[in-house]
Amino acid sequence: MMTTIVSIILLAIFIALGFIHFYWLFGGKWGLEMVIPTKNNQTNILSIPKFATLIVALVLLLFGLMYLMKSGFINIQVPNWVTNYGSWLIPSIFILRAIGDFKYLGFFKKIKKTNFAKADSNLFSPLCLSIGILGILIQLMTK
Repeated sequence: MMTTIVSIILLAIFIALGFIHFYWLFGGKWGLEMVIPTKNNQTNILSIPKFATLIVALVLLLFGLMYLMKSGFINIQVPNWVTNYGSWLIPSIFILRAIGDFKYLGFFKKIKKTNFAKADSNLFSPLCLSIGILGILIQLMTK
């Protein structure tokens, strides 16, 4: 039962994040000024191509699908190695993201005064850490 609840929470998070990326892909502007790292609140250090935004959106939805499968609501036949490794890979990705690159993002970043850095400290890194912890909890509960 607890695995189902946590899986549904992760599914909802990944669907929301995926739809936000689709919103940006199709020209939405809300939130963009806070999600791209900057050096000084004006200069983006990244130029993100639309194709990358599409890939991120689709991958986030696939992560949500993985947790929908974990919850038992759907049964999609995939090789065991996909679920075995994927179920550890997803939380690992998000824990590494929470730790960050030690410069622009994550809990241990050096640049902390920009709009992105503040949003990262208050929202993005804690969300990534939470996703990672919940994913590991699911793994431990299903062993």
